[in-house]
Amino acid sequence: MSINTKSRGASTSVLERALKRPELTSLVGAIIVFILFMAVAPAFRSWDAMATVLYASSTIGIMAVAVGLLMIADEFDLSTGVAVITAALAASMFSYNLWLNTWVGALIALVISLAIGFFNGYLVVRTKIASFLITLASFLMLQGINLALTKLISGTVATPTIADMEGFPSARAVFASSIPIFGVNVRITVFWWLLFVALGTFVLFKTRFGNWIFAVGGDEDAARAVGVPVRRVKISLFMFVGFAAWFVGMHNLFMFDSIQAGQGVGNEFLYIIAAVIGGISMTGGRGTVIGTMIGALIFGMTNQGIVYAGWNPDWFKFFLGATLLLAVLLNHRFENFNKERS
Repeated sequence: MSINTKSRGASTSVLERALKRPELTSLVGAIIVFILFMAVAPAFRSWDAMATVLYASSTIGIMAVAVGLLMIADEFDLSTGVAVITAALAASMFSYNLWLNTWVGALIALVISLAIGFFNGYLVVRTKIASFLITLASFLMLQGINLALTKLISGTVATPTIADMEGFPSARAVFASSIPIFGVNVRITVFWWLLFVALGTFVLFKTRFGNWIFAVGGDEDAARAVGVPVRRVKISLFMFVGFAAWFVGMHNLFMFDSIQAGQGVGNEFLYIIAAVIGGISMTGGRGTVIGTMIGALIFGMTNQGIVYAGWNPDWFKFFLGATLLLAVLLNHRFENFNKERS
């Protein structure tokens, strides 16, 4: 074989491997969005703007990691947006009304969040009803509980401030502080996000549990036939979604020290959109945590870039929808391409 033939073969092999990466289209999209706003929005070019973009991406990205892993296992959770607020409300009201250390309130909220995840997962695996319907019901119940209990206990739709309570400063440092880097204040959620992505990637590709996630999402019956504990995997993933909702809820609480009970509605779609834009398959069995990170970054750049460019913010949802549609079409095309090549 000639050197040129070997070179062409190696190039083809590299290209084929690249096309099999589910996050490829999202990476290309992120580069295009970055170049666009760098060109049209001078304010976007500052380091402070980059820190703001990363912050906006991180609050979506932490949830997108958990939602993405669940989607790889071929399940959905539509209760995540209000579950974040449920966790924040629970921590706030337990701390304030029982005069608890805010860390104790946060731990009680963690138990509640994990219980919500377990409830969703258990019902899905026991009833075989689509997770879309189970979690839609949870979404409605949590939304009602958030509003009704907050009004009943506090008399308003917002919780009282807990900024002067014991444990608040240390909890704020963990969940909502800023870290100065070369004169730019970067929110700590950005670093937590990177940690979530690193741990999620390790679990997905370096552990047996990660193999189980792909197996369950690819073919649940086949996975069960070879000994994969399908129920345990799915319930664990729903509980991890609950944990992520708790974490973001704690950020919201200790960032603003008061929570509006009606918040969170609609955010569940942002988490799913970030995962899909990042290359997570809607039919399970395919995707990466790095992809969810890129998808969340596209959200952050779009959300802040439109503001820095001085455009009407009403265009954000259109831009996000167009990006989602393009990502779905390209992912579908690459899935078909890979099937044809295999």
